[in-house]
Amino acid sequence: MNLAVLRPIREGRINALSTLSGLGSVPVSESVPEVSLASLDKNDAVAFSRPGGEVCDQAGERPIDLAHLAQQTMGDRDLERDVLDLFVEQALQARDRLAQAGAAERRSIAHSLKGSARSVGAAAIARCAEAIEDHPDDRDVEARLAGLIDEVRDFIAAISR
Repeated sequence: MNLAVLRPIREGRINALSTLSGLGSVPVSESVPEVSLASLDKNDAVAFSRPGGEVCDQAGERPIDLAHLAQQTMGDRDLERDVLDLFVEQALQARDRLAQAGAAERRSIAHSLKGSARSVGAAAIARCAEAIEDHPDDRDVEARLAGLIDEVRDFIAAISR
């Protein structure tokens, strides 16, 4: 099986990796070319359709729109990881606070979470938070939100491995 580099590697990182491996500096012109997803065979595509591995169910709508996130972070993978870590922390805190908050505070928490979710591309969480804003006493929506937050947390853990 041929391996492919699916993300661009900056010149500084190429040189650092080359130096660590004992190869010395590598000119940028010799860097690995980008590979389109369409060129991957069926087995390689598993990583994109099943982010938790082959034992996971086929992914429907991903919990995080990675293309949107990349656009928001200008393709900076380190920034993406930092933003996702902060989002998960905020979402977990919001979930815990919603359980004990009154209607007005629930609206405020949901509004804040909705904005954060939209900014990272967590559309399902944003829609659910908006539903809590509109119906702050609906505990079924809150339970659905808790499940979505767990799904996002697990998805981020899977793609961060």
